[in-house]
Amino acid sequence: MTYATKQNLIDRFGETELARLTDKAAATTIDDTVIERALTDADAKIDGYVSARYAAPLAPVPPLVNQIATAIARYYLWEDGAPEHVRKGFEDALSDLKRIADGTVVLPGAAAAAAGASAPGSAPSFERDCPVFDARGLSGFA
Repeated sequence: MTYATKQNLIDRFGETELARLTDKAAATTIDDTVIERALTDADAKIDGYVSARYAAPLAPVPPLVNQIATAIARYYLWEDGAPEHVRKGFEDALSDLKRIADGTVVLPGAAAAAAGASAPGSAPSFERDCPVFDARGLSGFA
């Protein structure tokens, strides 16, 4: 399951652009393999951010995540030659992901990350009920 589909990309950016980006020889047909790779890479990027707060992969897919996935996949399809508006869309998507990860943006209905899972970069915590040894417990071993 991906956060966006080929049809989502067509609906947002048009068949002509997708054919031009995926069919390097003739620029007339959309190469599904290239599309799937871009969508899979976008999913991995999204999961890396949202898993700090939510159980990934997200199901059902929130509309904001679908929008983010299409922007990221489009940027990946452009490779190194993305025009400014495509690069800006990618940067905006990353900004949204950072805000999701830090809790500034909430994904209603998305399941929280598993209990005990710590956010990336956070220090582990330890708890104890009582000491294992104390002065009284060790007094007979002198």
